[in-house]
Amino acid sequence: MTSQQLEVGVSGAVLHAEQAPGADPAAPALVFLHAGVSDGRLWQPQWDAFGRHPRLRYDRRGFGRTRTEAPTPYSRTVDLWAVMDTAGVGRAVLVGCSQGGRVAVDAALARPERVAALVLVAPAIHGAPQPALEGAVKALDEAIDAAIDAGRLHDANELEAHLWLDGPLAPRGRVGGAERALFLAMNAIALAAPDPGPAAEEPLAWPRLEALRLPTLVLWGDLDLPHLQQRCERLAQRIPGARTARLAGTAHLPNLEAPARFNAALAAFLAGL
Repeated sequence: MTSQQLEVGVSGAVLHAEQAPGADPAAPALVFLHAGVSDGRLWQPQWDAFGRHPRLRYDRRGFGRTRTEAPTPYSRTVDLWAVMDTAGVGRAVLVGCSQGGRVAVDAALARPERVAALVLVAPAIHGAPQPALEGAVKALDEAIDAAIDAGRLHDANELEAHLWLDGPLAPRGRVGGAERALFLAMNAIALAAPDPGPAAEEPLAWPRLEALRLPTLVLWGDLDLPHLQQRCERLAQRIPGARTARLAGTAHLPNLEAPARFNAALAAFLAGL
């Protein structure tokens, strides 16, 4: 079915969004929230596979085709509601990866009546403990910071592909082909984007995870950063009734590099709603 491109005007920016109707009007809407090294194109394998569901995705401020008009204080959750309202989506399953997962959790805690379920892919969580980085992970992180500080954005992009796409302890270039090209294209936009302004800090989510009384699936790859894998395990213990899926041989973006296995896990979760 034909997708519709949307431009959602918010304070200081125009958010680029895309929505598509579902083949089954009874199927819950899916809202896809991308990671901080990508944009809405991250979800193309799921966009194509879940045509039964109404679907919505958008580029957050500083990503993809969203335009910053002036640096302006903003709220990521308010932007989410603006996109959903414009698309006429009252309630949805939020599928969020990394920073997109943080937006999903914050949204579910703020307005649970608008969230039917959560699918959290190696999510960031506001207020989660931040362990000290060590070894190869620390070296990669420091090299990325140094490249950005020196204005070497191409080098920073390649290093971030190693950290997030390949996995910091896996060989550089482990993931190649169209998936790597897409990562580099999406992250290049994010690295070069103008400052959209300060994002408001939502109330801490980490101390309130037990309040998430809704169906939740937590997914992660076993090549991801070690402390993020541990966080996912802890999330699954603390969110009541949460289900888990650990995708072997994948890193921080398992939906991109192993779409068939990711889609199978997502489909099984949605079938149980």
